[in-house]
Amino acid sequence: MAIHTVAGLVRHHGKNRPNEPALTSGERTWTFAELDERSNKAGHALAAEAVGPQDRVAYLGKNSPAFFDTLFGAAKINAVMVAVNWRLAPPEVAYIVNDAGAKVLVVGNEFLPVIAAVQAELTSVKRLIVVDGEGQRDDGDHDTFAAWIEPNPAHDPGVQSMPDDVALQLYTSGTTGRPKGAMLSNRNLSAMLPVTARDWGFDSSSVNLVTMPLFHVGGVGWALVGVFVGAHSVLLREVDAAEILRVIPRHGITHALFVPVVLQTLLSTPGVDETDFASLQYVVYGASPISVDVLSRSIDRFGCRFIQGYGLTETTGAVVHLLPDDHDPVGPNVHRLRSAGKPMEGAELRIVDPQTGAPRRAGEVGEIQLRSSQIMPAYWNRPEDTAASIDPDGWFHTGDAGYVDDDGYLYISDRVKDMIISGGENIYPAEIENVLMSHPAVDDVAVIGVPSERWGETPKAIVIRREGSDVTVEELIALCRRHLASYKAPTSVDFVETIPRNPSGKILKHELRAPFWKRQGRGVN
Repeated sequence: MAIHTVAGLVRHHGKNRPNEPALTSGERTWTFAELDERSNKAGHALAAEAVGPQDRVAYLGKNSPAFFDTLFGAAKINAVMVAVNWRLAPPEVAYIVNDAGAKVLVVGNEFLPVIAAVQAELTSVKRLIVVDGEGQRDDGDHDTFAAWIEPNPAHDPGVQSMPDDVALQLYTSGTTGRPKGAMLSNRNLSAMLPVTARDWGFDSSSVNLVTMPLFHVGGVGWALVGVFVGAHSVLLREVDAAEILRVIPRHGITHALFVPVVLQTLLSTPGVDETDFASLQYVVYGASPISVDVLSRSIDRFGCRFIQGYGLTETTGAVVHLLPDDHDPVGPNVHRLRSAGKPMEGAELRIVDPQTGAPRRAGEVGEIQLRSSQIMPAYWNRPEDTAASIDPDGWFHTGDAGYVDDDGYLYISDRVKDMIISGGENIYPAEIENVLMSHPAVDDVAVIGVPSERWGETPKAIVIRREGSDVTVEELIALCRRHLASYKAPTSVDFVETIPRNPSGKILKHELRAPFWKRQGRGVN
């Protein structure tokens, strides 16, 4: 099936599978014809706001059918959907919306206080549209999503986009403390969708559970795989373990994607032992490796095939995967469960010396670099960051460190960059360090990731207090929570006399992290 644009997905199935179920949310199901028509109306509504080709439209809200109306509506006028992390603090949201230059902001009703806190700072937004969690309502002050799209024509706006046009813009945390907008093109997505659908067992009879946040590539990318094959997608507003257990047997879910912490939570949720998982065919997990214990118990309880995916926002999701045949917790190759697997079709992988670029031999640790049609064309308005991340030969520098064994399996052992991954969320220490250094009692600070049984790792702040200060751990954590998403706030703070640095002044974070990770056998979870 040759579909080369995001708009083409819903256009194709709206024409060829009009009466088949496309999306279920709560008690309501929409067919592909209805999804096609609703996105047509959204496209006309956006055009009436002077949104044109490659203009940005921002969405801040939990998983909702309105997300897909906005995504496909924007695609049908060749505009770009900017999905904003709803867990961010108001200043972070404002930065992203302004950086993208979004003309229209669609926001979930529960996040209006976030927007109210920074509305005067939103320089590009001309229209604010509100979506309520379980439908639309008029609060008297804002246009509601339903009222905004309903009067518009139901026919296709008819604007055609090209493979190299950008369809999605997703923000990643930045090494300097400022998020970067990874631009994902129609070409990137059309490279990812057919390979993922084939290798992960999707077809038009699949029933796809979409519960991970749609502002993540793992959420929206996973949802689009289901749409690509014409599957029925069941949408949950957010990760809710009890609701997941309820909807799997009710809707006959065949495919689900979870981060490992969700699998761990599901296994301890009341009712898991009584839930009928007979319909489940595949569970895909990613964002962090899984413990053999949790994996073994998950395979035993869910009784389906498991796949691990490794990728980044910049790679349009997974480009390396560990397939079901390698998920044997008791077989001779149990060590492969610690690997990320092998490159997917169309993806190339190499391990190089991060300083010289010289190739590493099998078993030697170096930086993981990837090349694929899934690699983003660039960061939005960040030519220097783009050049630093994608070399002239098209290799993307992941910032992850690892090695490939003699059989071609990738093992991730550490990070070249300082990034922390906590519960599947990317966190750059520089974001936290910038906030902590704003406190008058902080002389110096370094933030590192330390092991966490539940989240994989969490941020720890190493702080030198200004002489005479009695600032407390609680004060510093509260400061971070005011300015950053709560998951970025340190879970612990250590006060020290010195922070180790090299002769050029760079903090030796490896030395700071080593005592916490020495029993883990590697430098990341």
